[in-house]
Amino acid sequence: MASSEKNLSKYSNKDLPDGSDLEIAIVVSEWNEDITSSLLNAAKETLLKHGVKDENIVIHTVPGSFELPLGAKFVLSKDQKDAVICLGAVIKGETDHDKYINAAVASGIMQLSLMSNVPIIFGVLTPNNKEQALDRAGGAHGNKGVEAAITALKMIGLKKQSKERDKKIGFS
Repeated sequence: MASSEKNLSKYSNKDLPDGSDLEIAIVVSEWNEDITSSLLNAAKETLLKHGVKDENIVIHTVPGSFELPLGAKFVLSKDQKDAVICLGAVIKGETDHDKYINAAVASGIMQLSLMSNVPIIFGVLTPNNKEQALDRAGGAHGNKGVEAAITALKMIGLKKQSKERDKKIGFS
């Protein structure tokens, strides 16, 4: 479903775990900072709203969205986290750079998530223009930072449920 048909800030509280004992890292791109800072603020507020303690939310910055997967890997190599939320904004320009950046970031985040068995959340806006980015960073379509935080909480909950079954798949 296109985000233009959905408010990114609306969600169901169903299946959200208690956040009081969770440790979550947020890796945020400095590029398009006016947009990414809004995503960051919304993600952090959402985590706090659902019980994650302020001292258990660690924020790291990277220069651009391309660096998000490696930034997340650095975070995980230092400390084990329940989830890492990656936030960025790649706005289409005059060339096709956005396609290459977006594909690389999505692939890197997915690979890291599968290899680490830790939810690594793709909270990267991929709009055609700045207006669309602003619409998704607190504007007309809500805030993708909220969606990323809720996704992290839901994936942590799913991971906890799957551990109860204790069945291994692949290399985890």
